[in-house]
Amino acid sequence: MTTPAAARRTARAVVAGLVVLLCALFVLWHAVRFSAPTAALAGVLGVAPWLAVGPGLWRGRHEAVATLLTAPYLGYGLMELLANPGARAWAAAVVLAACALFVALIAALRLSRRSAAAPT
Repeated sequence: MTTPAAARRTARAVVAGLVVLLCALFVLWHAVRFSAPTAALAGVLGVAPWLAVGPGLWRGRHEAVATLLTAPYLGYGLMELLANPGARAWAAAVVLAACALFVALIAALRLSRRSAAAPT
């Protein structure tokens, strides 16, 4: 049986890994498909929100805010999945990574709320 602290650490590590995976997929997708200036702009705009909440996520905060950050990746990935046959593989990978990250963030949020002291 794992302790609540160990479960929270594991959840934070999984979230961190999925954030890195999502950002890497997003940047690689645009680096492969677009010209260098366009890919650089898309990469910076795609990674910047995660850089802003990254330190808080590692400390076990901002999971609720970070769940909202997965929505643009889902929307953009689904749009490209349906509309752009040439980008379907990359879009599918981004959508799957974003869904997995959303689930991991919700799990981390539930673990952090469960371990908080109950109000009296």
